[in-house]
Amino acid sequence: MKAAVYRDPKGDIIGFQVSGHSDYNPDGEDILCAAVSVLVINCINSIERFTEDETDILAVNEEEGFFHFRLKTLSEGSRLLLNSLVLGLQSLEESYGKFIQIQFEEV
Repeated sequence: MKAAVYRDPKGDIIGFQVSGHSDYNPDGEDILCAAVSVLVINCINSIERFTEDETDILAVNEEEGFFHFRLKTLSEGSRLLLNSLVLGLQSLEESYGKFIQIQFEEV
């Protein structure tokens, strides 16, 4: 499983893409995929519910393990939620490093 975290030129996180399955366990039993899905879906839903930021890109295919999300605008609320997502993903990477890789990209 790969995660790309998008940063703007100022270093703020403005989006992400997660793709693939972790292959940590068989489908339906993969706790790592489940954990990443919960983090990602909760982040997207929270931004949509609790902020008025505009989404630039939102593409989801849960069966294939694909999420692509990017914001046009960035409020303090979205900044906090995206930083929280990255903290969760990095914690998973520390524990399950060979099954999930995170990279940061400037966009």
